[in-house]
Amino acid sequence: MNTRITTPFQQALEFVEQLSVVDQEALLEVVRRRLVEQRRREIAANAQATLQALREGRASYGTLDDLRRDLTGEA
Repeated sequence: MNTRITTPFQQALEFVEQLSVVDQEALLEVVRRRLVEQRRREIAANAQATLQALREGRASYGTLDDLRRDLTGEA
């Protein structure tokens, strides 16, 4: 009795392996594009959150030396 537990990731890999090489390459390209787009959305959301924090006075900006002074409490 061979009971093999497969994860969704393993199942996806097995499915992809059944595709032709051309289809596997096309799938890779689609996945890459979607990952890039997802990352762009994350960056845009982070930028919006940062701008909102600046508007509300919850964030500031400056140089690395400014940050060091803020962290050490130096004037």
